[in-house]
Amino acid sequence: MALVIRMRQQGANSRQRFRIVVTDVRTRRDGKYTEKLGWYNPFGAPKTNYFIDLDRLRYWVGVGAQVSPRVQSLVKAVAPEVIQEMTGREVAKREKTRERRKKK
Repeated sequence: MALVIRMRQQGANSRQRFRIVVTDVRTRRDGKYTEKLGWYNPFGAPKTNYFIDLDRLRYWVGVGAQVSPRVQSLVKAVAPEVIQEMTGREVAKREKTRERRKKK
């Protein structure tokens, strides 16, 4: 099962709010989800218009969930160190693959 961390729309079309959720890639945007990690209110005051549970985010990324680009930009604003951890893991994985290919 491929997991993704993305936003799920809540509220009326004119006053949208979003939940940041972990869900299966195949589910609809507003469909069922595995876990709620936070929320985002685009109409709220800056710096107080979102909340993300970083511990759970780290857990799900560690398990293998992919982060959508929009959620990644929100996480970058809240905690850039989490993004650095994610990219560090990806770089290490690529290096490992390159070393294996060189040995062949």
